[in-house]
Amino acid sequence: MEFSEAEVVIVGAGQAGLSSAYHLRRAGYEPGREFVVLDHSPRPGGAWQFRWPTLTYERVHGMHSLPGMELTGAAPHRPSSEVIGGYFADYERAFGLRVRRPVHVRAVREAGDGRLLAETDAGVWAVRALINATGTWDRPFRPRVRGQESFAGRQVHTSRYPGPDAFAGERVVVVGGGTSAVQHLLEISPVAAATAWVTRREPVFTEGPFDAERGRAAVALVEERVRDGLPPRSVVSVTGLPMTEEARRARESGVLRRLPMFDRITPGGVEWDDGRSIAADSLVWATGFRPAVGHLAPLRLREPGGGIRMDGTRVVRDPRIHLVGYGPSASTVGAGRAGRAAVRAVRDLLNRPSGGGSRPGSGRRCVPG
Repeated sequence: MEFSEAEVVIVGAGQAGLSSAYHLRRAGYEPGREFVVLDHSPRPGGAWQFRWPTLTYERVHGMHSLPGMELTGAAPHRPSSEVIGGYFADYERAFGLRVRRPVHVRAVREAGDGRLLAETDAGVWAVRALINATGTWDRPFRPRVRGQESFAGRQVHTSRYPGPDAFAGERVVVVGGGTSAVQHLLEISPVAAATAWVTRREPVFTEGPFDAERGRAAVALVEERVRDGLPPRSVVSVTGLPMTEEARRARESGVLRRLPMFDRITPGGVEWDDGRSIAADSLVWATGFRPAVGHLAPLRLREPGGGIRMDGTRVVRDPRIHLVGYGPSASTVGAGRAGRAAVRAVRDLLNRPSGGGSRPGSGRRCVPG
């Protein structure tokens, strides 16, 4: 098997991947030679580049700057995909991170000599450590509900949300208890014939800004689960919903009047076992995402509880693997801290002092495949 060599590979160039790349460079690793950043997206911006146009920067919940470079001067009414995508592009250029894209990582396997092989559609990299920063956007989650296939209308997940105009004049049921569900409702309700909001649990609204202190508290709650090898909950799921003036008005008008989860879907809407029903033309599933870690399956990292047991960012079953943007670091405030911690641990693993050291050879090698 022919492959390229590097010390470290970072998979993903969203906020977690860029934070990790920044700290690797700061520790003396050379971008493009000693470490490579592989990103399957067509351009800079991570998952932010795929957000719907009506999600403006002022409506983003808890965006924090990446390490070493502040996000300043952003126009609040510009789409967040443009603001944050442009910021990430500037960040990559400012620190010379040399992200390779689009590159899809298909699988990570043992090389047989203590290294890992990252197999991609652009070749294979043999590395001594891997920082996985693939996030969740590529794995939208939609719960299974009886009768789902029979629905005659349209079903759309947040990952494919087209914006409010697509629902003009329709009866719309929005499912989900997070900020995306609230944002969808707030902008669909003025143009729809009717809307309904359905969640599994009673939503909790919080007052005040989502600052760094509140973000760190949320990260700590999620971190407890991954230490136990359980599937992570999203950071947003433990922060509560921000009570903005717009949300307050929507609650008073009944737009944010929550209904419990329905029991089945019919061709014409949704029904509950107590006899209630709502007619619907569209169902919007704002039901979140799951970690995109399928390419790590050959390494058998999962625990019986279904998650990957973590010690900080390090995978307990394989100390060569670090997960950032997973569980407690699936936010900009968490990603910055996790990138720094992962690089510190990788440097220790490779017996490399801060600020530089020996450099591996470059070029292409062959090993039995």
